[in-house]
Amino acid sequence: MHRFFSGGKTVFVKPATVFKELRRGMKLVFYQSHEDTGYVGEATIGRILIAEDPLTFYDTYGDAVFLTRDEMVAYLENQEKWKATRVRKGNESRKRNWMALELEDIRAYESVRKPERFVPVGGQYLRD
Repeated sequence: MHRFFSGGKTVFVKPATVFKELRRGMKLVFYQSHEDTGYVGEATIGRILIAEDPLTFYDTYGDAVFLTRDEMVAYLENQEKWKATRVRKGNESRKRNWMALELEDIRAYESVRKPERFVPVGGQYLRD
């Protein structure tokens, strides 16, 4: 989280698993799963990009991406090791797309806010 709050990073990259309801202007809440668990900050989604290859986001955003290019390459190699592809009908596999969330107005909360319910590893939508 410190990369966003004090490290100047503004782009969050992840596999595009939960994105169909995401829109520009929505809030992204940062959840800390280690130590003192809970919501630790928030940001506003400025722009959403989808790509097959997450390394292309470095051409667009450079050092603003929260992981270094080397960290992303290591992550991709680990995914390949575990065969992180989706198998569809007919046994054909397709790699999952990736998304980059360009974040604005990033801020840390003064204290950790405890969620009312369990937060799954893939995240969840919070509704008012």
